[in-house]
Amino acid sequence: MAKRHPNLLLVEGEQEKRTIPYLIEANGIDWGTKNNPVVYIEPLGGDTNVIDPLLISTELKASGRRALGLMVDADDHPFERWQSVRNACLTAIPDIPEQLPETGLIHQADNDIKFGVWIMPDNKMRGMLETFLAYMIPNESEPLWEYAQEAVSAAKNKNAPFKDTHLDKAHIFTWLAWQEPPGRQLHNAIMEKILDPKHPKAQTFVNWFRSLYNL
Repeated sequence: MAKRHPNLLLVEGEQEKRTIPYLIEANGIDWGTKNNPVVYIEPLGGDTNVIDPLLISTELKASGRRALGLMVDADDHPFERWQSVRNACLTAIPDIPEQLPETGLIHQADNDIKFGVWIMPDNKMRGMLETFLAYMIPNESEPLWEYAQEAVSAAKNKNAPFKDTHLDKAHIFTWLAWQEPPGRQLHNAIMEKILDPKHPKAQTFVNWFRSLYNL
């Protein structure tokens, strides 16, 4: 399916595959059907599987391809993550820019295929998908959001076993646990407007996605 679809987005995991369609649809773009989406999202099971020179080259050459996007988490090292992505692309796209724009990369490859890169959360800060989704917490919930972060810190001080690298996940799922209904999954929280998919802080990504895939 991915090989045949003109618009492909390579991502790290299933969470991205579940959440992005709801975010895009909530911003007025018809996603299509499960079997015929406007963009096929392929989860690859981790950043190293996305940042693969052979895969990138192969997908750029796929028959009928119009646009290819890569989306990975910055984690703790956004600059190093971009360098890894860029280095993986150099063979297939020798003129790829040295700097990643804050608005996300959209680059015209030699074969007229549009190539895009987005590093979660915002192409400049440390973080991950959940960091970005926290941008959509409604402004009126800011006090509760701050309290959720304090509660997570207190739990960590009492030896809560989650890894430091998963701090942003702990923050947003703690906040979601206090909503009505409690503990919705991330894609449901977008669909049900518990998170605000039209929040101004989410629009840079939405605009990048729309531009890359001509939506």
